[in-house]
Amino acid sequence: MLSNKEIICPNNLLKIAKNKGPVKAVIVNAGKKVAIESAKQAVEANLIVPVFVGDKSLILEISKDINWDISKYEIIHEPIENNTAPIAAKLASEEKIKIIVKGHIHTDVLMKAVLKRDLNLIGKKRLSHIWHMTLEENDKPFIITDGALNVLPKLETKMHILKNSVDFAKRIGISKPKVSVLSATEEVLNSMPSSLEAKELAKRAKNEGIDAEVFGPMAFDISVSEKAAQIKGIKNTVAGKANILLVPNVEAGNALVKIMIYFMGACAAGVVVGGKVPVVITSRADDTQARLASIAAAVVAL
Repeated sequence: MLSNKEIICPNNLLKIAKNKGPVKAVIVNAGKKVAIESAKQAVEANLIVPVFVGDKSLILEISKDINWDISKYEIIHEPIENNTAPIAAKLASEEKIKIIVKGHIHTDVLMKAVLKRDLNLIGKKRLSHIWHMTLEENDKPFIITDGALNVLPKLETKMHILKNSVDFAKRIGISKPKVSVLSATEEVLNSMPSSLEAKELAKRAKNEGIDAEVFGPMAFDISVSEKAAQIKGIKNTVAGKANILLVPNVEAGNALVKIMIYFMGACAAGVVVGGKVPVVITSRADDTQARLASIAAAVVAL
Protein backbone atom coordinates (compact mmCIF):
# COMPACT_ATOMS: atom_id res chain seq x y z
CA MET A 1 0.00 0.00 0.00
CA LEU A 2 2.88 2.39 0.51
CA SER A 3 3.24 4.83 -2.36
CA ASN A 4 6.28 4.82 -4.64
CA LYS A 5 5.27 8.17 -6.11
CA GLU A 6 8.04 10.75 -6.23
CA ILE A 7 7.42 13.67 -3.88
CA ILE A 8 7.45 16.96 -5.79
CA CYS A 9 7.68 20.49 -4.43
CA PRO A 10 4.70 22.44 -5.84
CA ASN A 11 5.30 25.19 -8.39
CA ASN A 12 2.67 27.55 -7.01
CA LEU A 13 4.32 27.71 -3.60
CA LEU A 14 7.79 28.15 -5.11
CA LYS A 15 6.57 30.94 -7.38
CA ILE A 16 5.08 32.96 -4.51
CA ALA A 17 8.17 32.41 -2.36
CA LYS A 18 10.54 33.44 -5.15
CA ASN A 19 8.73 36.77 -5.40
CA LYS A 20 9.53 37.43 -1.72
CA GLY A 21 13.01 35.93 -1.50
CA PRO A 22 15.82 35.58 -1.00
CA VAL A 23 15.73 35.99 2.78
CA LYS A 24 18.36 35.19 5.37
CA ALA A 25 17.72 31.80 7.00
CA VAL A 26 19.54 29.98 9.78
CA ILE A 27 19.98 26.22 9.34
CA VAL A 28 20.01 24.72 12.84
CA ASN A 29 22.48 21.88 13.40
CA ALA A 30 23.29 21.68 9.71
CA GLY A 31 25.83 18.87 9.78
CA LYS A 32 23.72 16.33 7.87
CA LYS A 33 23.57 15.78 4.13
CA VAL A 34 19.80 16.19 3.75
CA ALA A 35 19.87 19.53 5.61
CA ILE A 36 22.62 20.93 3.40
CA GLU A 37 21.14 19.52 0.18
CA SER A 38 17.77 21.15 0.90
CA ALA A 39 19.52 24.44 1.75
CA LYS A 40 21.36 24.20 -1.59
CA GLN A 41 18.09 23.68 -3.45
CA ALA A 42 16.55 26.65 -1.62
CA VAL A 43 19.52 28.84 -2.58
CA GLU A 44 19.29 27.70 -6.21
CA ALA A 45 15.58 28.56 -6.15
CA ASN A 46 16.50 32.05 -4.91
CA LEU A 47 14.60 31.58 -1.65
CA ILE A 48 17.27 31.99 1.04
CA VAL A 49 20.73 33.17 1.98
CA PRO A 50 21.82 30.54 4.51
CA VAL A 51 23.61 30.88 7.83
CA PHE A 52 24.83 27.47 8.99
CA VAL A 53 25.03 26.54 12.66
CA GLY A 54 26.71 23.26 13.59
CA ASP A 55 29.97 21.37 13.36
CA LYS A 56 31.93 23.43 10.82
CA SER A 57 34.15 20.56 9.68
CA LEU A 58 31.11 18.37 8.94
CA ILE A 59 29.30 21.18 7.15
CA LEU A 60 32.29 21.87 4.93
CA GLU A 61 32.87 18.16 4.28
CA ILE A 62 29.27 17.53 3.23
CA SER A 63 29.07 20.65 1.06
CA LYS A 64 32.24 19.55 -0.71
CA ASP A 65 30.78 16.06 -1.26
CA ILE A 66 27.74 17.56 -3.00
CA ASN A 67 29.89 20.01 -5.01
CA TRP A 68 28.58 23.16 -3.35
CA ASP A 69 30.93 26.02 -2.60
CA ILE A 70 29.62 27.64 0.57
CA SER A 71 32.66 29.86 1.22
CA LYS A 72 30.60 33.05 0.92
CA TYR A 73 28.09 31.97 3.56
CA GLU A 74 28.43 32.36 7.32
CA ILE A 75 29.14 29.23 9.38
CA ILE A 76 28.83 29.38 13.16
CA HIS A 77 30.80 26.51 14.66
CA GLU A 78 28.91 24.65 17.39
CA PRO A 79 29.53 20.88 17.53
CA ILE A 80 27.02 20.18 20.34
CA GLU A 81 23.56 19.58 18.84
CA ASN A 82 21.43 21.06 21.63
CA ASN A 83 23.54 24.23 21.74
CA THR A 84 22.73 25.11 18.14
CA ALA A 85 19.08 26.00 18.85
CA PRO A 86 19.78 28.88 21.31
CA ILE A 87 22.26 30.35 18.81
CA ALA A 88 19.63 30.28 16.04
CA ALA A 89 16.94 31.77 18.31
CA LYS A 90 19.28 34.60 19.33
CA LEU A 91 20.03 35.40 15.69
CA ALA A 92 16.28 35.66 15.09
CA SER A 93 15.80 37.83 18.17
CA GLU A 94 18.51 40.20 16.96
CA GLU A 95 16.83 40.31 13.50
CA LYS A 96 19.92 38.92 11.81
CA ILE A 97 17.85 36.22 10.10
CA LYS A 98 14.25 36.05 8.85
CA ILE A 99 13.43 32.34 9.15
CA ILE A 100 14.63 29.41 11.24
CA VAL A 101 15.09 26.06 9.50
CA LYS A 102 15.33 22.86 11.53
CA GLY A 103 18.29 20.68 10.56
CA HIS A 104 19.19 17.51 12.43
CA ILE A 105 17.78 18.44 15.83
CA HIS A 106 14.80 17.38 17.93
CA THR A 107 11.77 19.65 17.49
CA ASP A 108 11.21 20.08 21.23
CA VAL A 109 14.80 21.28 21.71
CA LEU A 110 14.45 23.83 18.90
CA MET A 111 11.06 25.12 20.01
CA LYS A 112 12.15 25.39 23.65
CA ALA A 113 14.83 27.84 22.50
CA VAL A 114 12.37 29.78 20.32
CA LEU A 115 9.87 30.06 23.18
CA LYS A 116 12.26 31.68 25.66
CA ARG A 117 10.50 34.84 26.82
CA ASP A 118 13.59 37.04 26.99
CA LEU A 119 14.13 36.68 23.23
CA ASN A 120 10.75 38.26 22.41
CA LEU A 121 10.08 35.94 19.48
CA ILE A 122 6.49 35.40 20.65
CA GLY A 123 3.90 38.15 20.33
CA LYS A 124 0.21 38.20 21.21
CA LYS A 125 -0.54 35.32 18.85
CA ARG A 126 -0.20 31.69 19.85
CA LEU A 127 2.26 29.74 17.71
CA SER A 128 0.74 27.03 15.54
CA HIS A 129 1.89 24.63 12.86
CA ILE A 130 0.44 24.37 9.38
CA TRP A 131 0.98 21.80 6.65
CA HIS A 132 0.62 22.92 3.04
CA MET A 133 -0.28 19.67 1.24
CA THR A 134 -0.07 18.93 -2.48
CA LEU A 135 0.05 15.77 -4.61
CA GLU A 136 1.27 17.03 -7.97
CA GLU A 137 3.60 19.75 -9.22
CA ASN A 138 0.71 22.06 -10.10
CA ASP A 139 -1.79 20.81 -7.53
CA LYS A 140 -4.11 23.11 -5.60
CA PRO A 141 -2.92 23.30 -1.98
CA PHE A 142 -4.68 21.86 1.02
CA ILE A 143 -3.89 23.12 4.54
CA ILE A 144 -3.98 20.92 7.65
CA THR A 145 -3.57 22.44 11.12
CA ASP A 146 -2.33 21.79 13.83
CA GLY A 147 -0.69 18.39 13.59
CA ALA A 148 2.74 19.07 15.06
CA LEU A 149 2.87 21.72 17.79
CA ASN A 150 -0.28 22.16 19.91
CA VAL A 151 -1.07 18.75 21.35
CA LEU A 152 -4.59 19.12 22.77
CA PRO A 153 -5.50 22.76 22.19
CA LYS A 154 -8.28 24.45 24.13
CA LEU A 155 -10.85 26.61 22.38
CA GLU A 156 -8.82 29.83 22.78
CA THR A 157 -5.77 28.18 21.25
CA LYS A 158 -7.86 26.82 18.39
CA MET A 159 -8.96 30.36 17.59
CA HIS A 160 -5.30 31.31 17.20
CA ILE A 161 -4.72 28.21 15.07
CA LEU A 162 -7.69 29.18 12.90
CA LYS A 163 -6.55 32.79 12.44
CA ASN A 164 -2.97 31.75 11.64
CA SER A 165 -4.14 29.29 8.99
CA VAL A 166 -6.52 31.80 7.39
CA ASP A 167 -3.72 34.36 7.24
CA PHE A 168 -1.40 31.85 5.57
CA ALA A 169 -4.11 30.78 3.11
CA LYS A 170 -4.53 34.38 2.01
CA ARG A 171 -0.76 34.66 1.48
CA ILE A 172 -0.90 31.80 -1.02
CA GLY A 173 -3.77 33.38 -2.92
CA ILE A 174 -6.91 31.90 -1.32
CA SER A 175 -8.96 35.06 -0.89
CA LYS A 176 -11.84 33.53 1.10
CA PRO A 177 -10.60 30.33 2.77
CA LYS A 178 -13.10 27.55 3.47
CA VAL A 179 -12.36 26.01 6.86
CA SER A 180 -13.74 22.70 8.07
CA VAL A 181 -13.49 22.17 11.83
CA LEU A 182 -13.07 18.41 11.94
CA SER A 183 -14.83 15.91 14.13
CA ALA A 184 -16.08 12.39 13.45
CA THR A 185 -19.64 13.59 12.88
CA GLU A 186 -21.73 16.45 11.55
CA GLU A 187 -23.92 16.30 14.64
CA VAL A 188 -23.19 18.06 17.91
CA LEU A 189 -22.91 15.29 20.50
CA ASN A 190 -22.18 15.66 24.20
CA SER A 191 -20.32 12.35 24.02
CA MET A 192 -17.92 13.81 21.44
CA PRO A 193 -16.13 16.90 22.82
CA SER A 194 -14.58 17.75 19.46
CA SER A 195 -18.06 18.29 17.98
CA LEU A 196 -19.00 20.71 20.77
CA GLU A 197 -15.80 22.69 20.29
CA ALA A 198 -16.23 22.70 16.52
CA LYS A 199 -19.67 24.25 16.80
CA GLU A 200 -18.42 26.91 19.22
CA LEU A 201 -15.39 27.66 17.06
CA ALA A 202 -17.54 28.21 13.98
CA LYS A 203 -19.83 30.48 16.00
CA ARG A 204 -16.95 32.54 17.37
CA ALA A 205 -15.35 32.85 13.93
CA LYS A 206 -18.57 34.37 12.63
CA ASN A 207 -18.99 36.69 15.62
CA GLU A 208 -15.39 37.91 15.37
CA GLY A 209 -15.72 38.59 11.67
CA ILE A 210 -12.92 36.28 10.53
CA ASP A 211 -12.67 36.64 6.75
CA ALA A 212 -13.28 32.96 5.97
CA GLU A 213 -16.11 30.46 5.67
CA VAL A 214 -15.90 28.35 8.83
CA PHE A 215 -18.13 25.34 9.49
CA GLY A 216 -18.07 22.60 12.08
CA PRO A 217 -18.42 19.98 13.18
CA MET A 218 -17.78 18.12 9.93
CA ALA A 219 -16.31 14.71 9.25
CA PHE A 220 -13.41 14.31 6.86
CA ASP A 221 -15.42 12.87 3.96
CA ILE A 222 -17.96 15.69 4.05
CA SER A 223 -15.16 18.25 4.18
CA VAL A 224 -13.37 17.11 1.02
CA SER A 225 -15.97 15.29 -1.12
CA GLU A 226 -18.90 17.09 -2.70
CA LYS A 227 -20.37 13.69 -3.56
CA ALA A 228 -20.29 12.56 0.07
CA ALA A 229 -21.85 15.85 1.17
CA GLN A 230 -24.61 15.49 -1.41
CA ILE A 231 -25.39 11.90 -0.43
CA LYS A 232 -25.57 12.84 3.25
CA GLY A 233 -27.60 15.97 2.53
CA ILE A 234 -25.07 18.35 4.05
CA LYS A 235 -25.40 21.78 2.50
CA ASN A 236 -23.07 24.63 3.39
CA THR A 237 -20.39 26.63 1.61
CA VAL A 238 -17.52 24.50 3.00
CA ALA A 239 -18.88 20.97 2.52
CA GLY A 240 -16.84 19.19 -0.13
CA LYS A 241 -14.76 22.31 -0.81
CA ALA A 242 -12.57 22.83 2.26
CA ASN A 243 -9.20 24.56 1.79
CA ILE A 244 -8.29 24.18 5.47
CA LEU A 245 -8.86 21.28 7.85
CA LEU A 246 -8.66 22.30 11.49
CA VAL A 247 -8.09 19.05 13.37
CA PRO A 248 -9.22 18.37 16.96
CA ASN A 249 -5.80 17.30 18.26
CA VAL A 250 -2.21 16.67 17.24
CA GLU A 251 -2.70 12.92 16.77
CA ALA A 252 -5.44 13.44 14.18
CA GLY A 253 -3.45 15.99 12.21
CA ASN A 254 -0.18 14.08 12.39
CA ALA A 255 -1.79 10.83 11.26
CA LEU A 256 -3.73 12.47 8.44
CA VAL A 257 -0.64 14.16 7.01
CA LYS A 258 1.53 11.06 7.22
CA ILE A 259 -1.18 8.92 5.61
CA MET A 260 -1.15 11.37 2.70
CA ILE A 261 2.66 11.25 2.52
CA TYR A 262 3.16 7.50 2.73
CA PHE A 263 0.02 6.26 0.93
CA MET A 264 -0.38 9.06 -1.63
CA GLY A 265 3.10 10.52 -2.12
CA ALA A 266 1.98 13.96 -0.96
CA CYS A 267 4.43 16.80 -0.48
CA ALA A 268 3.99 18.17 3.04
CA ALA A 269 5.39 21.66 3.56
CA GLY A 270 5.43 22.29 7.30
CA VAL A 271 6.02 25.58 9.09
CA VAL A 272 5.33 27.13 12.50
CA VAL A 273 3.63 30.51 12.20
CA GLY A 274 2.34 33.18 14.55
CA GLY A 275 5.69 34.31 15.94
CA LYS A 276 8.29 36.91 15.03
CA VAL A 277 9.88 34.51 12.56
CA PRO A 278 8.50 31.41 10.80
CA VAL A 279 10.12 28.16 11.91
CA VAL A 280 10.53 25.29 9.47
CA ILE A 281 9.92 22.00 11.26
CA THR A 282 10.43 18.91 9.15
CA SER A 283 10.66 15.28 10.14
CA ARG A 284 14.16 13.85 10.07
CA ALA A 285 12.69 11.30 7.63
CA ASP A 286 11.57 14.00 5.14
CA ASP A 287 13.32 14.14 1.78
CA THR A 288 14.81 17.24 0.19
CA GLN A 289 11.70 18.15 -1.85
CA ALA A 290 9.51 18.30 1.26
CA ARG A 291 12.21 20.34 3.00
CA LEU A 292 12.45 22.72 0.03
CA ALA A 293 8.66 23.14 0.07
CA SER A 294 8.75 23.82 3.81
CA ILE A 295 11.37 26.52 3.35
CA ALA A 296 9.22 28.05 0.59
CA ALA A 297 6.20 28.01 2.93
CA ALA A 298 8.24 29.82 5.59
CA VAL A 299 9.28 32.52 3.10
CA VAL A 300 5.62 32.94 2.06
CA ALA A 301 4.59 33.24 5.72
CA LEU A 302 6.79 36.30 6.29
